[in-house]
Parts: sequence; C-alpha cells; structure tokens
Amino acid sequence: MKKSITIIVFVLLTALQFNAQKIEIKKVFGGYQFTQNDKTLTLNQMQDIMKENKEAYALVQSAKSNQTWAMILGTAGGALVGFPLGTAIGGGDPEWALAGAGAALIVATIPIVKGFNRKTKKAVDLYNAAHYTSNYQFKPSFNLNIKGTSLGLTMTF
Repeated sequence: MKKSITIIVFVLLTALQFNAQKIEIKKVFGGYQFTQNDKTLTLNQMQDIMKENKEAYALVQSAKSNQTWAMILGTAGGALVGFPLGTAIGGGDPEWALAGAGAALIVATIPIVKGFNRKTKKAVDLYNAAHYTSNYQFKPSFNLNIKGTSLGLTMTF
C-alpha cells in the first residue's frame, strides 16, 4: 500500500513539475514581461531555456540583436537631444541640429523595439506550443474503487 501511494504521489508531482515549465506572457508598458514559475526572465535566461527549440532559439537571438541596436541608437539619440538641452538650460547657445538628429535616432528605435517585442512573443509562443503538446498529453483520471473491505485508487491515462 505504501509503495502504491508513493508511486501515485511521484507521478502527480512529476506531472505538476512538467506543467510548470510554460513561460507566461504579461503585457506591460513598452512591451512584454516574461515569467516562469513566478520568476521574471531576462533575455539571456530565455535564451538558455529555449536552446532545445531551434526555431524559438533563433528568434530570441534575433530579438537580442534588435535589443542591442535599440539600446545603441536610443542612447545615442538621448545624448544628442540631451546635450543641446543642457546647453540651453545652462545659458549657452545650443546646437538644435544635434537635437533634431537625436530625435531622429530615437524615432528610428521605435520599429526596432516593435520587432524585438514581436520576435520575443513569437519565440515564447513557439516554445509554449511545443511544451504544451508534449507535456499536456498526459492527462490521467483517477477513480476510487471500493470492493468489499478493499479500497483502491486507479489511474487511467
């Protein structure tokens, strides 16, 4: 009897552990937040998780490239806008052409960030679809059987 209960508990815990591997997507300002087992994932962590799924992994790598370019262009644009503003606040003669160029760089980052968001969401959807089909196929049903003075638990899958 103890052996049966131990096996049942092990099977249930294993099934629950497999189901917890899904990456959750939450829409936040400016993009998405990705969590797994109630822990927020970084892009590097997502990359490590998705190594098994080649298509999702390629999308995450491409999204990481988008993120790098968006950070470079956004930082440069912010600096080019900030420098003339700082000069104007300080009472100097600002170069507004620099601010215009910085604004153009900032605007150029918008489609890159949208591409980043689209690629990461698609990668997570691909990853979850692969896990959903393999992990959720195991759907056991449990029945309590009473025969005479015996009590039994059956699992059908």
